Amino acid sequence: MTALRFVARRLLIGLPVVIGVTLLVFVLIHLVPGNPARNALGTRATPQAVAALEHRWGLDKSLPEQYGRFVGRLATGDLGTSTSYNEAIGPLVARRLPVTLWLIVYATILACLIGVPLALLAATRPGGWVDGAVRFVSVAALGLPSFWLGILLAEWLGVRSGLFPASGFGEGFAGHLSSMFLPSLTVALGVAPLLIRALRAEMLTVATSDYVVTARSKGLSRWGVMRRHILRNALVPGLSVLAVSVSFFVGATIVVEKIFALPGLGDLMLQGISSRDFQVVQSVTLVLALLVIVVNIIADLATGWLDPRIEVR
Repeated sequence: MTALRFVARRLLIGLPVVIGVTLLVFVLIHLVPGNPARNALGTRATPQAVAALEHRWGLDKSLPEQYGRFVGRLATGDLGTSTSYNEAIGPLVARRLPVTLWLIVYATILACLIGVPLALLAATRPGGWVDGAVRFVSVAALGLPSFWLGILLAEWLGVRSGLFPASGFGEGFAGHLSSMFLPSLTVALGVAPLLIRALRAEMLTVATSDYVVTARSKGLSRWGVMRRHILRNALVPGLSVLAVSVSFFVGATIVVEKIFALPGLGDLMLQGISSRDFQVVQSVTLVLALLVIVVNIIADLATGWLDPRIEVR
């Protein structure tokens, strides 16, 4: 019950943030030059036809009225109708959401599989050549742009070697697992260095604790102490870093989905921006903001499970 109250309270706290994000995006998308009605009808459309379509879509209303209508529909669970796809946005988002969720979850798993072992190696013998190599690689990887890294991975591991598909979502679980590997690896390689640095620093701090010194005095091996006593306690700040990195995941999906031709929310967002589809852009932004909030709630619950001293209430 305490966990349920915590989740409900975090969702209520996050509600103003979500509304603020949608308001900011609403203002910014209206600053972009172009007319959705003109885009839909073509350059040869008459002014009367454009004006009639603007009235039908409510684009002739003032900006506060348009945003008020969006919020009013949102309160009833209606995301509106896409002006470029000419269909309800709810089903449109529902079809695209699984692709983005696959990308985020897959990238998180890969980031952990890369970051945790390398942080363990670096922290086991601090100051050694392995530690230096891991630290150098993690620092160098922080400066790699995701679009450049994605293009390289698609070219070398996809097109040239044929090890993995270079585009598409695939069919079935095995197909998704194979097709989503390269885009997920692209996102994971941007986050893994942050996770490595955070875990390594925390492991070195925990290693000087009294209970770790006691465990070593009892004759436990270096790896045994690291695995049983140090890693579990170091995972708490690592989870916090991973949760904060979800915002990077969400931002990176927009670029990565375009590179690998994935039909996810990021691709839908870019199409909405290019066609000035206000309803699509606002709705996708809303869903992505909610994803960030939900992932942070999950991270807080996992932190409480790893460290019972942290109360989730």
